[in-house]
Amino acid sequence: MKFIQRTVLVGLLSCLTLVAGCSTSVDGNTYKQVSPTFNIEEFFAGNVRAWGIVQNRSGEVVQRFVVDIEGKNEGGTLTLDETFTYGVGEGPKTRTWKIVKQADGTYVGNAGDIDGPATGTSYGNAFNFHYNMDLPVDDTTYAVTFDDWFWAFDDSAMMNRSYIRKFGVVMAEVTIFMQKQS
Repeated sequence: MKFIQRTVLVGLLSCLTLVAGCSTSVDGNTYKQVSPTFNIEEFFAGNVRAWGIVQNRSGEVVQRFVVDIEGKNEGGTLTLDETFTYGVGEGPKTRTWKIVKQADGTYVGNAGDIDGPATGTSYGNAFNFHYNMDLPVDDTTYAVTFDDWFWAFDDSAMMNRSYIRKFGVVMAEVTIFMQKQS
């Protein structure tokens, strides 16, 4: 009888863990009144350096990288030219984002390796980008969804946290710290 109770308990805990992994979600409305307000166009005007890691579902660091970002705002389009250097793992060497603010205050962004447009929304000191990507891993490519969150610390530093999902389940998480360069 104890064996059956333990088996059921382990099964229930496994189900709860799976549901918790599916439900990682951030409510942007929580940050609407938080200062300082994050302005994506101002933060990325000029040079920004970023340091980040990617962790798989087990928490193992599978990528560690530095990104140098050159930002320009011309004609209402924010262009971010990113150059990646990896200390652990591999990934894209470069990426260029084109981001445009819409009349309703939301943002639309595109990059060469992003499937369709990214949609962005500001929430006080937070900013959320949501997009799909065919993510290459080893010899396979996975269709995933990014739930990408930015939080301003001040005018020159911010943190970025991305939840990478497949079928609604968080498969990996990205943590990046960014700092404007003088």
